Amino acid sequence: MPAIGRGLVSSPKLLLLDERSMGLAPAIVERIARIQRESRLTVILVEQRAVEAFELCDRAYMLSTGQVALSGTGKELLRSEQVSRAYLGG
Repeated sequence: MPAIGRGLVSSPKLLLLDERSMGLAPAIVERIARIQRESRLTVILVEQRAVEAFELCDRAYMLSTGQVALSGTGKELLRSEQVSRAYLGG
């Protein structure tokens, strides 16, 4: 939480978050998500929790062995059969 706070206190235009949900209380994760939705802040998010990331993002990239395997809007990737099979257990 302190690292995220330090990142936000200077009103950046861009913020890079790696696994923003790891080790944080769900209420804090939701608050960060709300900041992302309500601000003009561009956030580059690296996240294992794919569904949550896709719901938040305007643009998403799925990586496989270091290469971009799929890209699109978060909604497009949530609806993707390939993503569902490979990453969401569907």
